[in-house]
Amino acid sequence: MTLAFVFPGQGAQTIGMGKALADAYPAAKAVFDEVDEALGESLSSLIWDGDIETLTLTQNAQPALMATSMAAMRALEAEGVDVTRAAFVAGHSLGEYSALAAAGALSVADTARLLRTRGQAMQSAVPVGEGAMAAILGLDLDAVRAVAEEAAQGEVCQAANDNDPTQVVVSGAKAAVERAAEIAKEKGAKRAVMLPVSAPFHCALMQPAAEVMAEALAGVEIKAPAVPLVANVRAEAVTDPDLIRQLLVEQVTGSVRWRESVQYMVAQSVTEAWEIGAGKALSGMIRKIDRSVACSAVGTPEDVQKALQAGD
Repeated sequence: MTLAFVFPGQGAQTIGMGKALADAYPAAKAVFDEVDEALGESLSSLIWDGDIETLTLTQNAQPALMATSMAAMRALEAEGVDVTRAAFVAGHSLGEYSALAAAGALSVADTARLLRTRGQAMQSAVPVGEGAMAAILGLDLDAVRAVAEEAAQGEVCQAANDNDPTQVVVSGAKAAVERAAEIAKEKGAKRAVMLPVSAPFHCALMQPAAEVMAEALAGVEIKAPAVPLVANVRAEAVTDPDLIRQLLVEQVTGSVRWRESVQYMVAQSVTEAWEIGAGKALSGMIRKIDRSVACSAVGTPEDVQKALQAGD
């Protein structure tokens, strides 16, 4: 068995996530305390008792999902499973930061502050209502790239997330993305779904946010991760801290190459993936990419126990 730890991105957030872990494991509770202190506010109160609209704001969702992932990681560590059990770590978009924190490349406090900055920068890069994203279901990456190019008509429209063989997300100017959704259906897409996001992530419109993140990341210590990171924009393993810093900046405007990242890990003999944190979205994608990979979601104390039994 060769294992990968994968970390979810935005959209997995729910009210109450991580609470059972914090109640069951002091080390998990300590993560939420550390994030609250780093941000100078009680993000944990919002996560556990707030309203979903406020939690879903990009500047809140990003550090909240990382905190939940790290709480699950600390629970595993409390049971004797550390990150070096995995051959690789990987995360979807903001999940890449969770993966780096889990692998010891970034401190939890620095990661929380970076994700708060990243969320604010991504939100302010494009005025609300001017950008959009749409999931194109049933067309492959090359077909969606052609759709995006046809739909652009002088505006930004790009393939942003290559999630699995059946789902590619386009991002850009609202009118262009709406055109892409219609063109995709004409070209045989099963569905084209406008996503409930507040900004057009992973496209050229995010360049102002990339500049903010270049400055923020320049001031943070990044260590070599304890296990290699399969980077979103490269879809291959990296360990060099300077390269990781550069790729985190590129990731803001670059595509999330999730399908290729999973294929890379499978080619490196990965047979099992543990999704660390909230939800099961990545497990669903991984099954569509390669059914031979056994997936487990680790987001509750019960999940931790199941993972331990599976790993014995």
